[in-house]
Amino acid sequence: MRAAALYTAAGSLLVTTLAAAPAGGSPGLPGAAEPRGAAVAAARARAAGVDFGACPADLGAPDTLKCGTVSVPLDYAHPDGRQIRLTVSRIPATHRDPHNSKRKVPRQGALVYNPGGPGASGMAFPLIGALPGWQRIAAAYDLIGYAPRGVEHSAPLSCVDPRRFYRAPTQSPTHPSAEYKKQRVAEARAYARGCARRSGAGLRFYNSLNNARDLDVLRAALGEDRLTFVGASYGTYFGALYATLFPSHVRRMVLDSAVDPDPEKVWYRDNLDQSAAFEDRWADFREWIARHDDVYRLGRTAAQVQRSYDTARDRLARGAAGGKVGPGQLQGVFLTAGYYDDYWPSRAAALAAYLKGDAKPLVRLAVPGPETAAAAENGTAVYTAVECNDAAWPTDWKVWDRDNTRLARVAPFETWDNVWMNLPCAYWPAPRQRPLDVRTGPGELPPVLILAAERDAATPYAGALEMNRRLAGSVLVTERDAGAHGLGGGPNACVNAHMEAYLLEGRVPGRRAACAPHPEPRPETPARHTAGHPSRDSLKGKS
Repeated sequence: MRAAALYTAAGSLLVTTLAAAPAGGSPGLPGAAEPRGAAVAAARARAAGVDFGACPADLGAPDTLKCGTVSVPLDYAHPDGRQIRLTVSRIPATHRDPHNSKRKVPRQGALVYNPGGPGASGMAFPLIGALPGWQRIAAAYDLIGYAPRGVEHSAPLSCVDPRRFYRAPTQSPTHPSAEYKKQRVAEARAYARGCARRSGAGLRFYNSLNNARDLDVLRAALGEDRLTFVGASYGTYFGALYATLFPSHVRRMVLDSAVDPDPEKVWYRDNLDQSAAFEDRWADFREWIARHDDVYRLGRTAAQVQRSYDTARDRLARGAAGGKVGPGQLQGVFLTAGYYDDYWPSRAAALAAYLKGDAKPLVRLAVPGPETAAAAENGTAVYTAVECNDAAWPTDWKVWDRDNTRLARVAPFETWDNVWMNLPCAYWPAPRQRPLDVRTGPGELPPVLILAAERDAATPYAGALEMNRRLAGSVLVTERDAGAHGLGGGPNACVNAHMEAYLLEGRVPGRRAACAPHPEPRPETPARHTAGHPSRDSLKGKS
């Protein structure tokens, strides 16, 4: 997003301080026991290593991808207590220079990747090495993916029966009634109780500090003295925690689409900033559609496109498309366009087709397959547990209602759906952490490379500036006037060149550098789009 746009749209609404203490008290910052426990776990992991073999069958991975497990303590204060296993994937360095077949590229070690979430899995990440934009990096590094604690096979969390996870059609009012709010509050309370019931007493240990400690245990298990890490979205937050907790263990670190790590913003205010930023990105999308009115016929101005969208939403409220696509599903489909502008043509085409009487493209985009329900439910459970455990949230519904009613007046697109996603944190049954003050001094840490787009909605640009300020010696590369979420390996050659130079040679461009925006997507006719989209839950997050 544009940092200026956030404060223009919502700066006068900057939120009041949290009005109530967290439920269950606050254990505060970790004491001496956790660092000792992390050191014990890392030493054990280095001795054990990782026995890579066949991957879990449900991953559907090719034989080139090998998998193993790493044991970590559920509670680092008690490293001899209950252990959980993290699943890990690897494709070894190819040593092949894609531009010179006769040159053997020396191995630089393991590169660990996390895609964010919280709740997203990186198990498939090593396969990206086959793509042209990653081949030089794949030549030099073993590419390592993993499922963080709680995700997939890594001691998975659950809050509801996956068979009941997808509900469709659903509503998505931009200005909900008192009765609708009451219903959603009741659902949030029930969801929080379900997390405690289905995930047990260990629920409190699924948090960002433990994700950072797990990363150090993984580093040791891979036999690396220092970590090379690429974290995207939420992965930038616990990457920054790692840099704060283990600065001498960092070799190179890329933080792609950085979260604002200010302890005062984690996570309630971060979500308010995100809702404001999505409004700006929604405006960008509507303006793009308007510029291509000759293709989509949805309006020649952003306001006219908004009216077309509102017409579709109102029509779906009266009768769901395909029996399953209501306003909630429509909003979910268009939310993904706030993350990735290469989704713009398919969303615009589906909306245009629906308003002309053909609901099939919209149904194909909006209705998830039942086979994805378990993964989506698990991802949402982890997202909720980590964010709720990480920090204090208002426990008085009146605070949420006041802050978001104000925000929705200027940012209606995502505000209330963001509330419903996070509201279980108001009723969370587990104790909360006090966020770590992410900060490193000069010389404590090798240069960290931060990538950010000015108009990113999921992780607003102001967060990248704050991350740059807090990590001494870090370097910020900005994609100007663009809003894609997750830049590394994407369509911007300038950004990719900076990332390659850093990972392969350790070169950074100075404290800050800028890249011109990647080209906007080209409009395409409705008939071209038949594919589905990632679920909202896999995308939601600071991530």
